[in-house]
Amino acid sequence: MSLFTGEYECKMDAKGRLTLPSKVKSKLPEVSGNQLVLSLGLEPCLVIYPLVEYRKIYSRIASMNEFNEEFRRLQRNFFRRIAEVELDGASRILIPKTMSKYANLDKEIILVGMGNRMELWDATVYEEYIINDNKEFSILAQKHLTE
Repeated sequence: MSLFTGEYECKMDAKGRLTLPSKVKSKLPEVSGNQLVLSLGLEPCLVIYPLVEYRKIYSRIASMNEFNEEFRRLQRNFFRRIAEVELDGASRILIPKTMSKYANLDKEIILVGMGNRMELWDATVYEEYIINDNKEFSILAQKHLTE
């Protein structure tokens, strides 16, 4: 499993390409090659999965009973939010325009390591979703890490 951590300030060029920082690229699993999967996040961001990590989620979703209406709705709405992308020779990915619009991505982007995946955020929007108060962070950590 890859271990993506930290925050990186990135820029998207006029053609909608984002260059992955070398520290991030070096952590991509070799078995995924240059293949990555982009997904619309549950917040206004995009999620990047190495192909090997995405396949784990894919297996869980695809194996759901297709005759169950709730499962079909989940599958339909999960898979429609996905785009396969490939790193080019300059370590760039092309972000589809519809996905870029969803996450309000323009030029200034924050890439956040999330363990087995990464998130792409508009720098301004990202500020609304992080905890800046150490006490609040401590309470949240205590609540969920001591169970």
